Amino acid sequence: MSAQDRVPPSAEGIAASARAAQEKDGKKGLPPVHLWNPPFCGDLDMRIARDGTWFYLGTPIGRPALVKLFSSILRKDGDQYFLVTPVEKVGITVDDAPFVATDFETSGAGKEQVLRFTTNVGDSAVASSENPIRVARDTETGEPSPYVLIRSNLEALIDRKSFYRLVDIGTHHDDWFGVWSSGTFFKIIPSDELPG
Repeated sequence: MSAQDRVPPSAEGIAASARAAQEKDGKKGLPPVHLWNPPFCGDLDMRIARDGTWFYLGTPIGRPALVKLFSSILRKDGDQYFLVTPVEKVGITVDDAPFVATDFETSGAGKEQVLRFTTNVGDSAVASSENPIRVARDTETGEPSPYVLIRSNLEALIDRKSFYRLVDIGTHHDDWFGVWSSGTFFKIIPSDELPG
């Protein structure tokens, strides 16, 4: 088949390929997208906004099950994001992070504290050295943008209410204010930059 004969990628085609792969695999959990190396089929007019909303052809995708399906086949290679199935790989646009951490649970205290984050698509991850929390600050405004790594190079932007909760349980360590989880201290802001 020549490049001219190739059918352009579509969300429907990607969804069908993803469902077929899940049915063939028959296993629960996320598909092994890191093992798949299909040909690149072009870019798809799909975008994940900063608030976690998925858009296709400029319209929000209103079916949570479809968003969850697409999120399960999401992969980041370098600085680019792709939806990957065993037979095709298409590029998509991500405005900031592909997920939003909408809540977290706390267990333990002090250095033994454990923070488990949940995302807008139902994934969860325990903040640890393997799934770190990082805070980027806007170079002009100083506004913090906190993230937690969810899986394989894919981060979640921690939503504002959850970030305020993190600040509430934060502590000082080695001249930094931050939070403990799974024996690792995650820096939020230098202690001397905190007001009063």
